[in-house]
Amino acid sequence: MTRVRNVLALSVAAALIAGNVGAGWLDTEPLELKVEPETLRFGSIYETRRVIVTAIGANNRSTDLTGEAKFESELLEGSEQGFVTPTRTGQGRLRISVEGQSIEVPVTVADDSVATVSFVRDVVPVMNKVGCGNGTCHGAQKGKNGFRLSLRGYDPQFDYQALLYDMSGRRFNRAAPAQSLMLTKPTMQTPHVGGLTIERDTRYYNTILDWISQGVPFGNLDADRVQSLEVYPKEIFMAAPHKAQHLAVVAHYRDGRTRDVTREAHFESSNTESFLVEDPAIAHSIRRGEGAVLVRYEGQYATVPVTVLSGSGGFRWSRVAQHSYIDELIDEKLQRVEVQPSEIASDSEFLRRVTLDLTGRIPDAETVLAFLDDPARPRQKRAQAINKLIGNDAFVDHWTLKWGDLLRSNRKYMSYKGMWTFREWLHDSVAANMPFDDFARKLLTSRGSTFESPATGYYRAARGAKEAMETTTQLFMGVRMVCAQCHDHPFEKWTQEQYYQMTAFFSTIGIRPGFETGEEIVYDKRVDRDVLHPKYDHVVDPEFLVPIEGAAAPSDTARSEALTDWLVSPENPFFARAITNRVWSYFMGRGIIEPVDDVRDSNPAVNEPLLAALTADLVANDFDLRHLMRRIVSSRAYQSSFRPTESNADDDLNFSHHHPRRLTAEQLADAVAKATGSRFEIPSLPEDFQAAQLPDPHVDLDGFLDLFGRPDRESACECERKSEMSLPQAMNLLNGPIVAEAIADPDGRVAQLILSGASQDEIVDELYLATFSRLPTAEERSASGRHFESHDSRATAAQDLLWALMNSNAFLFNV
Repeated sequence: MTRVRNVLALSVAAALIAGNVGAGWLDTEPLELKVEPETLRFGSIYETRRVIVTAIGANNRSTDLTGEAKFESELLEGSEQGFVTPTRTGQGRLRISVEGQSIEVPVTVADDSVATVSFVRDVVPVMNKVGCGNGTCHGAQKGKNGFRLSLRGYDPQFDYQALLYDMSGRRFNRAAPAQSLMLTKPTMQTPHVGGLTIERDTRYYNTILDWISQGVPFGNLDADRVQSLEVYPKEIFMAAPHKAQHLAVVAHYRDGRTRDVTREAHFESSNTESFLVEDPAIAHSIRRGEGAVLVRYEGQYATVPVTVLSGSGGFRWSRVAQHSYIDELIDEKLQRVEVQPSEIASDSEFLRRVTLDLTGRIPDAETVLAFLDDPARPRQKRAQAINKLIGNDAFVDHWTLKWGDLLRSNRKYMSYKGMWTFREWLHDSVAANMPFDDFARKLLTSRGSTFESPATGYYRAARGAKEAMETTTQLFMGVRMVCAQCHDHPFEKWTQEQYYQMTAFFSTIGIRPGFETGEEIVYDKRVDRDVLHPKYDHVVDPEFLVPIEGAAAPSDTARSEALTDWLVSPENPFFARAITNRVWSYFMGRGIIEPVDDVRDSNPAVNEPLLAALTADLVANDFDLRHLMRRIVSSRAYQSSFRPTESNADDDLNFSHHHPRRLTAEQLADAVAKATGSRFEIPSLPEDFQAAQLPDPHVDLDGFLDLFGRPDRESACECERKSEMSLPQAMNLLNGPIVAEAIADPDGRVAQLILSGASQDEIVDELYLATFSRLPTAEERSASGRHFESHDSRATAAQDLLWALMNSNAFLFNV
């Protein structure tokens, strides 16, 4: 159904765009025309290039005019949709006219009429465009109908060998090239299960025909491989639905040449509800939203950010408080996308939110009252509250739990004693505010007994060279390398070769049994050259994913040290950026890049200047995560209300208002205990232990924590923790033993209030403070009074009220 809706939307959009010509279709009166690329250079008269024509308006808004532009040149002939093709060689100019304005760009057409058709440069892109190497066709793991190609053509040497030598070379007829199976199959002259994929006498058909006629040359693998892609325009900004934007893609090759590959590139929308991309490379807006056009061509990737406004008009920006550069950069984006941020949250909302986010617990009723009664200015007393929370005991427990999840602190991997020693090391590291680069260094370079050197527990959980590499890159760089184990990454630039080069850094790490039960020893073993490329069977030496100037080359005896130096370097483009994005997500409900551990070019940041500024701030302050946390929670963006404005109700990306999040399993359990004044009995643990202090997933509260999404600590992925609501959860809160027994606890809050002789208003006030961290409104107080009047027993009425409050969204969510 979604696909049908999108197709219909695209058809409507295309129709409206076509009907807009000559009828006020410009978003604004144009001041100038802009052409991309600014110069046109053709390698031969057989090339085609697209020219993007844009009108720039008074408000710096742009409108795509490519489809309406007229082209005039003594060297070129124009076609629809902005493509121009040379008619002869030489130098000249292209005149572009639209709506009474014109602009000229220089043109050069080189004389290369006898160019050789290359398999790598010319034929592979055609095969990829028509789908020969797709996973549903010959690119499948076992191929199709006895013929296998590499997935999406990532290995042209393999594909060339398969085409030429499989079936004893019967796919080619050099005496009559047009009769070759490679042409008759896709044109359906010979039966083809894949159907008709190439029409006869088309550009793709002629490319393959010329290649066969020239003797099927392979070409130069180094010179003919694409080095990078350049996409025009650099950004797509459409002021309303039913707009269009043409794109052009230029491939840059290693030998310095360039070629327009717009027609052969693959395009994908990251947000199909907001915009779609159709051939030949035209983006169509459907409804308000943001995303990116993902461009793929021959193993290279590029992204173009896309913004679609509602087009409703009438938006007026109203300036709000800005506490730091965070708010300035967020507001800059909000103003551009016509979104007004929400007002600041109330003091009670802020205190509950920041206490939960920093310590994992709700504030005490006494703390709430003291904060609300504090006569200091709001920013001053909020800063004081933040300073009291950061670094206290609950803060340390909360962030120990966070890192325990990610680092898989689990007796399943570490043994019971090993798990406890590792947890205590994490606890001490958080308490000491260990800089994050030092934290990563100690984990990656740790050696010795898992009991005496607890940081070695990292390698007990991430066991084996491959798993250690995948865990390290995902956890500390936000890079998921697992897809590249079998083939080049389908959505990123990482190759299978790089997967094993990074794995080689961990191949010298050995683990052997220790002397005590459950103890193991992590040590550096002799290099045995055991990392082999699975396809080519050659030894793969360690090599960094990206070069960093000054980084020491990995040696056989110090691979971990070399890798760690490279990883935590301030020059590493991933390390500081990844942890900054991850910490931001803990407070704002989503990362600037989301998912936080899937950082790639095809998954761009929603606010790159903000992420860059926060990252630089962290590096400048010596990787102090507490500094970063304080910076975030002090911002107006963090302290904004969850109540939306008219323009930001549908904004889920730009941090214009707070998004309520359901309390995590441990937060909810501890909130129940604090609100009810009760204490859980946890077998084999001290009676004062709280849920945030539980050591691993093998300790639970009658299944409560698992039910509410506690992770199993089986992987380093944030996705293990679940936060959605479900019917079993609702039933547990309504009828489950954890909540019921806590409310009825004879030593609990309700019992103490009744025994102390508290008045009805005092009971109601305290229950609201204990659950919502605020006093009741007049309406709530009145409703509570009627509730008490309907009960003969004040204790029963108080228990019912507390039960109702704890089953409300205001308690279950961090608002």
